[in-house]
Amino acid sequence: MSDATRPGFEGGLFLPFKGAWPRIGHDVFIAPTATVIGDVEIDDEAVIMYGCTVRGDTNWIKIGKRSNLQDHVVIHVNEGGSPTSIGQRVSVGHSVLLHACELQDGCLIGMRASVMDDAVVESGAMVAGGAVVVPRTVVRSGELWGGSPAKFMRPLKDREKEYVVRVPDQYYGLGAQYRREGIGVPEVPVFAEKAK
Repeated sequence: MSDATRPGFEGGLFLPFKGAWPRIGHDVFIAPTATVIGDVEIDDEAVIMYGCTVRGDTNWIKIGKRSNLQDHVVIHVNEGGSPTSIGQRVSVGHSVLLHACELQDGCLIGMRASVMDDAVVESGAMVAGGAVVVPRTVVRSGELWGGSPAKFMRPLKDREKEYVVRVPDQYYGLGAQYRREGIGVPEVPVFAEKAK
């Protein structure tokens, strides 16, 4: 038995809910301990790290191209209310909670932050680690927000803007390396056929 066929090496746990299966794009890394449930769409080149839970059971979740969810991110939705939408090239730090919110293209959410119902983080914005973005808050493009509840702190510095742009490529490269090592979702996931 080769290492890549030992139990635990394939991509996470994928479960249907109310007949909806997760839909996974190409060249995606999903760690073996991640869980993806129900009406979830993960676009090409995304990276879902260890211990993440993406639960699209009472509404839908979309994760855009080359976005990354770092270890232990939890994403859920609002039944009868808002889904969770994550744009392209978004970085979501370790142990973040996202609930029924919108993260636009190219933003970054720091470690252990929470973004709550109907909040919007605009393109190119950053939420500091540990921040709590309360419901219906809008974090504007080019701004850093932090605290609990989160408030505007200052405009992003050039080095922070560069970091926001750089992280998605770093995580994509890391996910690709895991896949070369035989860990993660196969190129054409078996469950993708069930979604049709």
